[in-house]
Amino acid sequence: MRNKFLFVSLFMVLAVLLSACGSAVMPGAAPATRTISVSGSGQVSLKPDIAYIYMGVSTENESAADAVAKNNADTQRLIEALKAAGVAENDLRTSNFSIWQNTPYGVDGQPGKPVYRVDNTVYVTVRDLAKLGDLLDAAVRAGANNINSIQFDVSDKTQALADARKAAVEAAKKQAAELAEAAGVNLGEIQGIQYYDSAPVLYGEAKGLGGGGGDAAAVAVPISPGQMQITATVTINFEIK
Repeated sequence: MRNKFLFVSLFMVLAVLLSACGSAVMPGAAPATRTISVSGSGQVSLKPDIAYIYMGVSTENESAADAVAKNNADTQRLIEALKAAGVAENDLRTSNFSIWQNTPYGVDGQPGKPVYRVDNTVYVTVRDLAKLGDLLDAAVRAGANNINSIQFDVSDKTQALADARKAAVEAAKKQAAELAEAAGVNLGEIQGIQYYDSAPVLYGEAKGLGGGGGDAAAVAVPISPGQMQITATVTINFEIK
C-alpha cells in the first residue's frame, strides 16, 4: 500500500513539472508578432440617377364590387399615364392590392353604414430624374391619391465603392505611419485587413398628393435628390518592428 501511494505521488509531481515546462518559452523560439491596428474611412459623393416610388389609388364605396371596379379603372388610368410619361412597362410592378370593410362612426358615436375600401399600390422605377416632377404631376392628374415615399439611389456604385475603399486604405496607412513615428517604431508587413461599405438610400416624402379622379389641380412638384455619400471603412493590422 505504501509503495502504491509513493508511485501516485511521484506521478503527480512529474505531471506538474511537465506542465511547467510546456508553458515556458523554449530557448530559440520566435517571439510573438507585435502589431498595431488602425482604421481609416473614405467617402465619395454621388448624385442619384434613379428613383423608386410607391404610388397608388384608394377608393371607397358601399358596394365591394363597385369599389373594386372604380379602383381598377383608376389604377389602369394611372398606369397608362406613367407609361405615357416615359416609364417602361418593366419598371411598373403591383406591390399591394387589398380590400376591406370599413365602418364609419358619426359624431354621436354610432356606427354608420359600412363601406368597402380598395387600395392598389404600384412600385415605380424612374430612370430619368429630370422628368420626375412632371411624372408625379401626371400621376396625380391620372388619379393617384396615395404616394408613400420616394427613394433616391445610384444605379451603379461599383467605381464609387472602389474609390472609397482606396481612400480608406490610404487614410489608414497615413494614420499608421504617424503613430509609428510617434512611438519610435517601424512598420512591417500588413497582417490583416477588414472593411465595411455603406451606401444608404436617400428618402424623400410626397404623401397624400392629389384628389384623384382626374380633377386634381396642377401641382408643381419640386424635386431635389441631393447628394448620396458612399462610405468605406477599413481596419488594417500592421506588424511593428
